[in-house]
Amino acid sequence: MSTPLLQTKDLQLAFGAVVVADHIDFSLAEGERLAVIGQNGAGKTTFINICTGLIRPQAGKVYFEGHDVTNLAPRAIALRGMVRSFQLPQLFAEHTVRDCIRIAAAGKQGGLGLWTPLEKAVPAEAVEHVLEMVGLAARGDELSAALPEGQRKLLDIAMALILKPRLLILDEPTSGVSTDEKHGLMKTIMAALDEQKVTAIFVEHDVDIVSQYATRVAAWIAGRIAADGTPAQVLADPEVRKNVIGE
Repeated sequence: MSTPLLQTKDLQLAFGAVVVADHIDFSLAEGERLAVIGQNGAGKTTFINICTGLIRPQAGKVYFEGHDVTNLAPRAIALRGMVRSFQLPQLFAEHTVRDCIRIAAAGKQGGLGLWTPLEKAVPAEAVEHVLEMVGLAARGDELSAALPEGQRKLLDIAMALILKPRLLILDEPTSGVSTDEKHGLMKTIMAALDEQKVTAIFVEHDVDIVSQYATRVAAWIAGRIAADGTPAQVLADPEVRKNVIGE
């Protein structure tokens, strides 16, 4: 049996009387597209924050490719190949789209120095390829702050993809994006993930997006995984329909 790409064992965390990780045992295989669903406060983002080192659990372990990463810093975890994007894109607003990609890549490679021009720090072909994948090549010289929200999301994801991750965790990639743009955004993201053979977890509230782009769904309720399976199985679960979807 192959080692899970990501695994958690007995994760526990509470903020006072509010339990946000209730003995979470979880594993993710390479190649999966996992959608994480749940009402606000259910523990979805806390789970991601624990896995990526932003929050330490009170008990339990996180393993990435079989290695214990529970107490590693976020940067160390990212360098191992588990990378995330945020609900609010984390961009370098005063820099161009192309330079945002360069800065992200140079941060991993250690290519930036006091006397090293940014454009020399990272191979140009790598930067251009990532921009092409997310459809931003034509806007490479524009300031990142000038992009509309959907393209800001794509730039944030491109900054993650330039790091060549094994696992990319996306926190609400379609939030703030118009209904008409959501599917185009997700198709672009999924095509880029497929091209780079990246496993993905994405937090999502839109049931239609979940059903179309996930191969597996995990539903969080009150700090626990209440249902885990195919989109059809989880979205039809009575507890999920009542406490997550709201029917």
